[in-house]
Amino acid sequence: MKPIAIIGAGPAGIRAAQTLVAHGLYPILLDEAARGGGQIYRRQPAHFKRSPSKLYGFEAHKANAIHQTLDALRAQLDYRPDTLVWNAEAGLLDTLHEGRADRLEYASLIVATGATDRVLPVPGWTLPGVYSLGAAQIALKFQGCAIGERVVFAGSGPLLYLVAYQYARAGANVVAVLDSSPFSAQVRALPGLLAQPATLAKGLYYRAWLTARGIAVHQGANLTRLDGERRVQSLHWRNASGAHTLDCDAVAFAHGLRSETQLADLLGCEFAWNALNRAWLPQRDRAGRSSVPEIYLAGDGAGIMGADAAEMAGERAALALLEDLGYATDPQRCTHLEQALERIGRFREGLERAFVFPETWATDAADNLMICRCEEVSAGDIRRVVGEGHWEINRVKAHCRVGMGRCQGRMCGAAAAEIIACESGRAVSSIGRLRAQAPIKPVPFGLEVEP
Repeated sequence: MKPIAIIGAGPAGIRAAQTLVAHGLYPILLDEAARGGGQIYRRQPAHFKRSPSKLYGFEAHKANAIHQTLDALRAQLDYRPDTLVWNAEAGLLDTLHEGRADRLEYASLIVATGATDRVLPVPGWTLPGVYSLGAAQIALKFQGCAIGERVVFAGSGPLLYLVAYQYARAGANVVAVLDSSPFSAQVRALPGLLAQPATLAKGLYYRAWLTARGIAVHQGANLTRLDGERRVQSLHWRNASGAHTLDCDAVAFAHGLRSETQLADLLGCEFAWNALNRAWLPQRDRAGRSSVPEIYLAGDGAGIMGADAAEMAGERAALALLEDLGYATDPQRCTHLEQALERIGRFREGLERAFVFPETWATDAADNLMICRCEEVSAGDIRRVVGEGHWEINRVKAHCRVGMGRCQGRMCGAAAAEIIACESGRAVSSIGRLRAQAPIKPVPFGLEVEP
């Protein structure tokens, strides 16, 4: 009998596994990381002894609960850490574990692939010492180190303040926080943010804590350039009062998060433009069913909603799978989960109004700005192709190789789309989406294949 598989051992995947096990099933849980928890609750290596409160702050109890749940389930499911799912198709997954390739047949699949940073490049972003916000968080949580001795955090989104707070609380020297969103936008967003008052309070606390410790927090502050030779040494930024410079040896930046949708694409799921996420997302119903039978979607990989929503969505998707298999489930629990997700969705709308997308980024990007570092494609290269009459993103990709490198567009795709839309005079929703290609992440040559 073919098993049920879950891709991703973050909050969504773990709660999905817990729900299936509770109904007597024995799922396979595949995760690229060495230890479960996802990015938000990334677990430190076994020999590290930092306390959960120091590592996760206010979320320590939630992180502990997720970790303890997975630990308790270990004997009741087939848990496969350090396993990359690099290709997916109907009934089959291609995986990579310790250099060996394997094919896994499945009967039903829950895709809980999470999210990564949305990066909008600035001159100098390829210098050593420049990280995304998520990468800076990984260094702190999983490696127990800071990315530099004088760190600046920049961009927008809730993760900006969270990571800056985590670094400062761990003892790192945080020089400044540069939030590209104007303060006026965050004030206007307050009514929507009040849908989740506890979450709002935590965000306000992070900012107040930083300010109380003398860390400068600047609103409406846009990065314009990073300078350095062997490593980043300073950055330039601008706000309403003019141009400014800061000395630093490390920078972490991003403009919110973007869903990891490549596997859903390879599985044939239908996509639709989502204005809230400013991205193409796989379609799903309230329960997590995709457009493809036996494929279910949960967590940030299907739309950015945060860790609390991911837990709920993982459970709801598992319940939907069970319903489709004919198992009896609690309809009141299903309704409760769907209503809770709707409430978080309203809060999410408030977040988007608070942390507005920098609409002028594509206009301001110089022609020599590197957009695709894998293939060394600049903004000018993309504009040249658009000038030749190509505005659909995959056509542009074919003509200048943007998104064809190791990252398969995961880092450059969003930025390239903004450049194409701006140059062609079209809405970013109308230029199409990069089609996923396997392998979705780099795999080594000469793979050993399991017999």
